[in-house]
Amino acid sequence: MTQVSAVRNDVAGTVLAGGMARRMGGRDKRMLDLGGRNLLDHVIARLRPQVRMMALNVNDEASGLDSPALSRAPDMLPGRPGPLAGVLAGLDWTFANVPGLHWIVTVPTDTPFLPFDLVERLFAAVKASGADMACAASAGRRHPVVGLWPVRLRNELRQALIRDGVRKIDAWTGGYRMAEASFSDQPVDPFFNVNRPADLETARALLARLECHESGVAKT
Repeated sequence: MTQVSAVRNDVAGTVLAGGMARRMGGRDKRMLDLGGRNLLDHVIARLRPQVRMMALNVNDEASGLDSPALSRAPDMLPGRPGPLAGVLAGLDWTFANVPGLHWIVTVPTDTPFLPFDLVERLFAAVKASGADMACAASAGRRHPVVGLWPVRLRNELRQALIRDGVRKIDAWTGGYRMAEASFSDQPVDPFFNVNRPADLETARALLARLECHESGVAKT
């Protein structure tokens, strides 16, 4: 397996799993099997070694989600208003539970191939540009849900959601300096996400390719 970057003790992770999974027919994407582990476990395995602690943004009490690696951080706003509310939940949870921690990284629960150096490279992008926040990119596309967010902006985000009705991530981040950390899409796109049943079959083929690649890297 590819070597994991050193843990960042100045950042918490938040896994966003508060959506309705409509394109998956309402199935709980977190618990879908991929190579003998569910999607959530894949995400935990890749992100947990990079951060100080983690929370799960989830809005139900589904069974099978108890994990010593995660605490629950539900949306504080009604109606499941989207991923920005999940970002806010992560910021609020971090502020309340880890005083003095200034950053969180968010990732969706349906991205099982996250890079092992995700957090370090997001931080490097912020530092290099003096930006307020950062998001990941691959194959010429931004992935705004995979982002590095400063806890200091949590009340500004709350006002945008409640007072201004902002729902799209780009609509909110457009008012700040956003850095971009670009990742290769080889041997697989690290931000491939499982949205539909057909995507799960694709993910199984990609997992085999990735495991072969990481095994070869570990031997060199």
